[in-house]
Amino acid sequence: MRVPELPEVEALVSFLREHAVGRVVARVDVAGIQVLKTYDPPVTALAGLAIEGVERHGKFLDLDVSGLHLVIHLARAGWLRWGDALSPVPPRPGKGPLGLRVHLDNGSGFDLTEAGTRKRLAVYVVTDPALVPGVARLGVDPLSAEFTLETLASLLAEERGQVKGVLTNQSLIAGLGNAYSDEVLWEVKMSPFKPAGNLTPDEVATLHEAIQTTLRAAVERSAGTAAGELKAEKKSNLNVHGRTGLPCPRCGDEVREVSFATKSLQYCATRQTDGKPLADRRMSRLLK
Repeated sequence: MRVPELPEVEALVSFLREHAVGRVVARVDVAGIQVLKTYDPPVTALAGLAIEGVERHGKFLDLDVSGLHLVIHLARAGWLRWGDALSPVPPRPGKGPLGLRVHLDNGSGFDLTEAGTRKRLAVYVVTDPALVPGVARLGVDPLSAEFTLETLASLLAEERGQVKGVLTNQSLIAGLGNAYSDEVLWEVKMSPFKPAGNLTPDEVATLHEAIQTTLRAAVERSAGTAAGELKAEKKSNLNVHGRTGLPCPRCGDEVREVSFATKSLQYCATRQTDGKPLADRRMSRLLK
């Protein structure tokens, strides 16, 4: 399962700017009441208002609808499915993966869906995106000017955990998730379990560059890709994440996995851990 991270959400922002900005919300159908995390103003207040802009906050989508903000977190298994001509028939509540449907004035619109049984897709309607708790506690965006080498060095020095945990902590670095952190650590030949505070200045500099180049490359690849094709595009360009048992693209060693609960990480032992397999027992400390 490919969890939407910064590059995919950024691509959705670009797609919605092209297809939705300037359109008026005709109506909103709620198929799964559990997706709504706010109730005042109600989601029905969006009807009749124009979509004026789309932004990204970490992994959150933010649609500015005439001053109200429709903020979306796709969570682990959620997705946005665009339709040029949506069915006018209201969906049946509680049936299938559909959580919310937004109809626009020209007949187009989008569905917010979620696969599986763990329902974590979250939708908020607020007057300010900062009112969403997850947005309010976000750390620095790794593609922003504020994400300097000094910023990363300070974040790493102040943490006692492993580097993988620091990279995926949204309160520290916003938008970098499980998949792309695996890719970054593979690129710099670093163990995901390496203590964050033990990195040398050269390692921090290499890591900083890899974070930005990896994410920017993924954003560029996703640019212009239709919303429905983004997950496949992501999967086809990953080097280690989700490729357990396949050969490492650089050295040919078998890509290994460490699993914990519903999460897993992938790595190359030859490149990242001096050939030594990592033990699963440490995942409880790594992925909190």
